[in-house]
Amino acid sequence: MSEPVQERRDDIIIRFRDVRKTFGDKKVHRGIDLSVRRGETLTILGGSGTGKSVLLKELIGLMKPDAGEVLIDGTDVVPMKEQDLLAIRRRVGMLFQGAALFDSLTVAENVAYPLLEHFDMDDETLAEKVRDKLELVGLDGTQDLMPEDLSGGMKKRVGLARAISTDPEIVLYDEPTTGLDPTNVKKINRLIRKLQEVQGVTSLVVTHDLKSAFSVSDRMAVLHAGRIAAVGTGAELESSEVDFVRQFLAGEAEY
Repeated sequence: MSEPVQERRDDIIIRFRDVRKTFGDKKVHRGIDLSVRRGETLTILGGSGTGKSVLLKELIGLMKPDAGEVLIDGTDVVPMKEQDLLAIRRRVGMLFQGAALFDSLTVAENVAYPLLEHFDMDDETLAEKVRDKLELVGLDGTQDLMPEDLSGGMKKRVGLARAISTDPEIVLYDEPTTGLDPTNVKKINRLIRKLQEVQGVTSLVVTHDLKSAFSVSDRMAVLHAGRIAAVGTGAELESSEVDFVRQFLAGEAEY
C-alpha cells in the first residue's frame, strides 16, 4: 500500500496542534490535532460536552486553550492580545448557536454590526452590503423587521448574513440546524454549500446532526475522549477501523 500524499503547507488554513483544555476537573481536550484545508467544509462531530464548540471559540480567541497551538495561515492566535485578534476576526465569520441576534436592533442593523465594527463606510455602501448579504440568504426585504418578528429559520439565516457581512475567508457554524424544522434544515444546509461554491469560503461546522453533516461536508472529524478519533469523508468514516467511529455513525456509541 502506497504512503498517503502529504498535504502541502499552503493547503492548510486552520490547524489545531496538541490543543489541551480543562474545565475544573474535566479534561475536555487532551491533545487535539486537526487540519482544515483551504476552501473545504469540515464538520466536527461528537457527543454533547465533548468540546466541539470550544474549538470554534479557541479559533477566534473567545477562549484560550491551556496548551497547544491554534493556527490560522500559520499564525498562532493563542498568545494574541485582544487588539491583535481584531485582524483575525475580520477574516472569520461565526454563526452562533441560536443565531445570537441583538433583540434591540433591526435585521439590517444586526447584519451591519460587524461592518461598523471593522470598517469605515458611508451609509449607501453599508445599506448595499447589507442588502447583498440578505439577498444571498433569501431574506432581502426584511431589513426593517425586528428579531421578534422572525421565525427560527429566519433568525438563523439573518445570523448567517451577519456572519458573512465582512466577506470572511472562514465561516464557523455552531450547531447551525439545531431547533429547526426539516424544511429550514435543508435551507441552511444549502446555504452552507452555496457559500463554499459562490464565495470559496472555508467552513468549519460543529453539529450533532449526522444527516446534515453528510450533506454539507467534504470531510468530517469525530471527537472522542478529548482527541480526534478519525478524519475523512463520509465513506471513509463509515469503513473506519476505529470501533467508536463506526458505532457513533450508526447511533450506537456509548460515552
